[in-house]
Amino acid sequence: MVIVPFAIKRKTPTQPLIARIKRVDYGGCILVIAAATSFILGVAWGGVQYPWSSYQTVVPIVLGIVGCVAFFLYEEYVAVEPIVPTMVFKNMNCSASYINTVLHGIIVLSLVFYLPLYYEGVKGYSTTITGVALFPETFTVAPAAVIVGIVIGKVGTFRWAVWSGWLFCILGLGVMWLLDVDTSIVKWIFLNLTAGIGTGFLYPAHQFSIQAATADEHLAPAVSMWSFFRTVGQTLGVAVGGVILQNQMKHNIATYPSISSNAAAYSHDAAALAAALRDMAPSLLRANLRSAYADSLKVIWVTMCGLSALGFAIGLVVKDYPLDRFLPPQADAEATEAVKLPSQSSSGTSLTEKPTPASNGPAAEMV
Repeated sequence: MVIVPFAIKRKTPTQPLIARIKRVDYGGCILVIAAATSFILGVAWGGVQYPWSSYQTVVPIVLGIVGCVAFFLYEEYVAVEPIVPTMVFKNMNCSASYINTVLHGIIVLSLVFYLPLYYEGVKGYSTTITGVALFPETFTVAPAAVIVGIVIGKVGTFRWAVWSGWLFCILGLGVMWLLDVDTSIVKWIFLNLTAGIGTGFLYPAHQFSIQAATADEHLAPAVSMWSFFRTVGQTLGVAVGGVILQNQMKHNIATYPSISSNAAAYSHDAAALAAALRDMAPSLLRANLRSAYADSLKVIWVTMCGLSALGFAIGLVVKDYPLDRFLPPQADAEATEAVKLPSQSSSGTSLTEKPTPASNGPAAEMV
């Protein structure tokens, strides 16, 4: 809030207030808010407040999907000044990056939400130690994102970050299959590092991919949609992981004859079961439940690994666009001055043959 007034220069509006109010895309606002709210409510309620097969879950999700389609059609054919120009969805880079942003959100929230259950339910760690145990992910995501952002700015390309980020995710989530009841501390620390690096790579990579491929007048809504799809992916991550864990817990617990009759009750609330296992005294029941819990979580990691492979495949269509779309002030002034001067100097040498600082590199063609 302190920096914004100094960093952003706003133009004084010339239109009257009433005219500016009339320009707002009220129909688009109502459709997108209603569709997003309905969809996210259905996903959040599913498997927690209501069964996934219940109308309380299915109807909001279906209405949300229908609302999104209606929003796109309204913005395309009805809205005069759409809040989200449909042009951003027709760009290959943007469309691929939006899909991958959803997948990325699913993976990140599955790690953030269900990895603590491994430490509490399977390893028996306290809440505080569980927070410390998450350091291999939480302390690699941010540095990886910062480093990748700096490198992209230096080299002027971003596609390598998209590809390498998904490859790191595939490797990192694949090796997490090895997380088991008897996994040592040193082992799970190193097993979790790679996934954190991969997810960190993808934060700036997708944002650069969208920004570089979007026209200046569509840049704000394009980046806003990136944030929106990331939120949708994170919401889906909790729901998808919950469905997998609940179903696998029920299946795995049923393989132990002594507790098979209570499989549905044990698998109903995975978070509550993790807390109960942490405080449970050593016994055969605890050992069986811990094994079932670890095996169930493995399916989540494998699923996320498969989604990472899908993200890598989608990322193959991403193209590198030049990042230096704006001339530096000095180069811009020189280019403007060159246009004003005659095309030939007194010696007969063309002034336009003198290269400006922006005449080399990816922006040369645009200049």
